This record gives sequence, C-alpha cells and structure tokens, in this order.
Amino acid sequence: MILSSIVFLPLLFALIVAVWPKSNTIRHLALGLSVIEFLLSLALFQQFDPNSAGLQMVEKFMWIERFGIQYFMGIDGISLWLVLLTTFLTPIIILASWTSISERVKGFHVALFVLQTAMLGTFLAMDAIFFYVFWELSLVPMYFMVGIWGGSRRIYATVKFFIYTMAGSVLMLVAIIYMMYLTQEATGQMSASLLDFYKLQIPFVGGTFFSLQTLLFFAFALAFAIKVPVFPLHTWLPDAHVEAPTPGSVILAGVMLKMGTYGFMRWVIPLFPEASEYWAWLFMLIGTVGIIYGALVAMVQPDVKKLVAYSSVSHMGYILLGLFAFNAYGMAGGLYQMLNHGISTGALFILIGMIYERTHSREISKYGGLAGVLPIFTIFFFIITLSSIAVPLTNGFVGEFLILLGTFKAEPVFAYFAISGVVLGAVYMLWMFKRVFFGEQGELVKDEHHPLHDLSAREIAVLVPMVIMVFWMGLFPNHFLNYSKASIDYLVNNRSNYNLTIVEPGATTVQQAQGDN
Repeated sequence: MILSSIVFLPLLFALIVAVWPKSNTIRHLALGLSVIEFLLSLALFQQFDPNSAGLQMVEKFMWIERFGIQYFMGIDGISLWLVLLTTFLTPIIILASWTSISERVKGFHVALFVLQTAMLGTFLAMDAIFFYVFWELSLVPMYFMVGIWGGSRRIYATVKFFIYTMAGSVLMLVAIIYMMYLTQEATGQMSASLLDFYKLQIPFVGGTFFSLQTLLFFAFALAFAIKVPVFPLHTWLPDAHVEAPTPGSVILAGVMLKMGTYGFMRWVIPLFPEASEYWAWLFMLIGTVGIIYGALVAMVQPDVKKLVAYSSVSHMGYILLGLFAFNAYGMAGGLYQMLNHGISTGALFILIGMIYERTHSREISKYGGLAGVLPIFTIFFFIITLSSIAVPLTNGFVGEFLILLGTFKAEPVFAYFAISGVVLGAVYMLWMFKRVFFGEQGELVKDEHHPLHDLSAREIAVLVPMVIMVFWMGLFPNHFLNYSKASIDYLVNNRSNYNLTIVEPGATTVQQAQGDN
C-alpha cells in the first residue's frame, strides 16, 4: 500500500494542519510533515526494479463495478521520477514561503497538501476515471492559491487558468467515456482501466481528420497541450505565473506543467500510435515554434518573472519535440527535461521571490549592480542561470542534448531550427543577468533607506538542494536515466502494440520479460 500512502498522506496532513490549534507553529508542522512524505517516497527505491518495464507496486480493486471503474495505481520508470520531483519540491516550497506568505497561513498549507495529493494521484492512477478525478482536483487548490495569495490581477489570471484547463479537460472526459464503451464492445465488459484501453484496436485512416483514432487523439492531446502549455495555447501561463505567489509559481512550473507532458507519454502516444505518428510533424512544428517564440518574447520582457514564465514556454517546447521524435534519445531527453525544468525554473522563481520580498519590484530596469550588494545571492542566481541555458556539466545540458540528438535522428530540419533556441536562451538569460547584477545601479539598489541584505541561512538552505540537483543530474545522468530506460525502451519499441503488464511482487526480470512477450 505504499503508493496509496504516498498519494493520500498529504490529505491527512492537510486535515492535521486545518485543525492545528497553534497558529505560530503551522509552518514548522507543515515542513515536518512534508519531509516525512519525501522520506516515504524514497522508500520506492527499495521495491522498484529498474530493469522492468511493467507496472510495479500495483494496488487494484473494483471501485464502481457497473462501469468497470477501478481503484488502480501503479508505477514504472516514466512516473517514478515525477513522483519524487513532487515530494522533493514540496518541503522546499514550504521553507521558501516562510516569510512571503503572511496571511491565511493555515489555508495556504492546506491548499498545498491537497494539490500534492492531486498531482501524485495523476502520476500514479492507471484507471481513466480515477486519473480524471485527480487531474481535475489539481485545479481547485491552484485556483485558490493564485486567487487568494496572488497579485493585483490575481482574479483575472486564476479564472483564465481555470477556464483554459477546464475546456480541454471536458473533451478528454468525453473521449474517456467513449473509450469505455469501446472496451465494452470489444470485451463485453465496460472498463476504464488504462491497460484495457491499450488493447483496443481503434480504427485509423490517414489523410482524414475524422478518423476515430484521430478524433480521440486530439481530444486527449488538446487537454494535455493546454496544461503544458504549448504554443499557441500558452497565453494563460504568463498571467498565472506573474500573479501567483512565489510558491504557486514554483509548484506550477515545477510539477503541474509536467502533468501535460506526462499525459502525452502515458496516454496519447501509446493509446493512439498511428494518429501520433501521422500528426507527429504538427507537434514537432508546434514545439519548435514554441521554443523560438518563447525565447524571443522572453528577450523583450521588462518584468523578470514574466521573462522566466516565457522561458518555460520555450523549454516545454523542447520536451514536446523530444517526445514526438519517437526514439529512445528523444523520449529519454524529454523525460529528463521534465525533471530539469522542475529544478531549474523552480529555483529561478524562488530566487525572484527572494529579491521581490526585499524590493517589492520585478522590473529589470530598477535593478543593476546587485552583485556588489548581494554576492551570495548572485552566485546562486548565476549557477541556476547556467542550468537554465544548458551549459555542460549542468542538468539542462543533458536533457537538451538528448532531445536534439533524438530530433536530429527523426527529423533533422526541426533540430536545425530548435538548436537556435539554445542560443536565444543564452541571450535573454545572460542579458538579464548582466543588467540585474552588473549593470549601472538602479533606484532599488541605491535606496539607502531600505538597504538590501544578502541571503539568510534559511534561504541558503532552500537553494542548496536545488544546486546539488543541478550538478548531480548534470554530472551523473545515468543515476537517473537508468531507472527510466526499460520503460522508455519498451514504449519506443512497442508503440504500435503497447501492452503494459503488472509485475507481481517477487517476480524476476526474466519472468517479466516473458510476460511482455
């Protein structure tokens, strides 16, 4: 029951925080509980077999028998690191929000724990309706997180976020229901199990949009594309990031966007292989345009937080490009870049939040010369900047290199254009860094009445784990890639006949391989 414990323990934590009588210790309590959750998630390594491509630690029983809806959870190499990314970031977010969230502190931590349950459930649910429940649940705490603790235009931003995401999700729900009826026609028993969906032979006719597989493909793909978000469905993201409090931006960029790219890997590509291959050019084109567009728009932003928000559009374009390359390099790079983006962009938003607390401004023109005033802050910001622009020996380099390698192998023309995003990324990040830290001192730095102070011990404690991950993932990528290799190889090699098996406790890798065959 380890998966259920990991998913639902944060709900119990939310309840504990909600009834906790001592308001002055809420933060300490929430931090301690989130660390417990992270340590529990590390126990997954004890039971996880990296050589198996099947679903492991499965928990499954009938929930609503009439409609074949099951309580069904499982984990494999695709979802493992996304679960650990979620549990890793949560205590960091709580520690980072120690002083920035000063009102309704209890409500904020309740919302954060509920959101953690929703995200973890999304990555582990193997029943379509069960998955959809978690997918939609994630909207509610994020809605309140931005709407209550956000900036001056928070209502506009949160309503826009909610409407965009909900619109795509409705089409996905229709497609799920239709596929449940397809399983009934094929087997005589209605089912919402993802493993049963994989066995369906859905008709596909190339050259026509109204093929059944194509329609279902786009119903799912639209929901996930909005969540990523891909160009041109990205317009909700900059508003949400700018108006969200720092913890909201970190959890949104760090984990929630990955729910969309995970959806492509887990649902779209294996469920609709012919449609995915036929329309791959479109999504590779969208990914490439997103890379260049996001970088160009980021380059002209006067607000440093909005610059990072548009950089997310660019970075997520790389992930989409890698996934639709349909080879092991691209897929592995796409999954690795999901983790990289969560670490690097999450750290950037934390750093921006720290300086915003001191100055109450994010305008690049009002800064300048920060390096002479905040040397420790400058060092951390520079390291994360190098990670964001994919400098070798950092995590970002490994992900982008694998993606570009996979893209060049699949469609060289997209790789030629996408590589320009690496150059543009360096331009806007280094130009911003130069102006903020080494430019002529701006009014905020010259303000003698409000002198800036360097990072506190708490703030350093927030950033050190992120920097460790930047170099660990950059120097020793196989420590991470090896755990997902079997699952990615199986997806690449069996995409047209994807049939995940359940690994029974105690089964050997040889037995599992025989089961796959």
